[in-house]
Amino acid sequence: MQGKAIIITAPSGGGKSTLIRYLMDRIPNLAFSVSATTRQRRSHEKNRVHYHFLTPEDFQKKISEGDFIEWEEVYPGSYYGTLKEDVKRLWKEGKTLVFDVDVMGALSLKKYFGPAALAIFIMPPSLEVLEERLTKRGTENAQSLKERLERAEMELEKAGFFDTVIVNDHIERAGEELVNKVKKFIDAKAL
Repeated sequence: MQGKAIIITAPSGGGKSTLIRYLMDRIPNLAFSVSATTRQRRSHEKNRVHYHFLTPEDFQKKISEGDFIEWEEVYPGSYYGTLKEDVKRLWKEGKTLVFDVDVMGALSLKKYFGPAALAIFIMPPSLEVLEERLTKRGTENAQSLKERLERAEMELEKAGFFDTVIVNDHIERAGEELVNKVKKFIDAKAL
């Protein structure tokens, strides 16, 4: 059984996690698809809530066993992926899935789900604003900040491959635009 999928992406620091919380607070019957990762857990994060935190060996085993819909090495040594078992379980519960994934993972999911998915790119107002947000977050050192900004430039070039682009220049405005687009997609009849 296949349900609908809402795929939301942005460069790191683009505000997608904040907008996803905004969305999920306003539309019932959404379920968050928890990604798997090998990156280190941050102090506030909980396993199986924010991510499925896996060792690199466990992640590789799941790759070889075909357990992922998609996966990618986003940063050197940091793998992310979408587990098939989670998607099947949530659809069985009748949920519309919400994915918070990197840009390349979002494109892979859009291809996999086809017309059952709405792929949304959250655009920062500028690279300068993005750098300011990443700096304020306090999770990056100089090297990782540089890597994220370089990756963001590449990711911004992919925005045209998505079904819709929302500029996150003001959280309430961008949040309402996101809610409206998702409601319209969910309410549309299946193809």
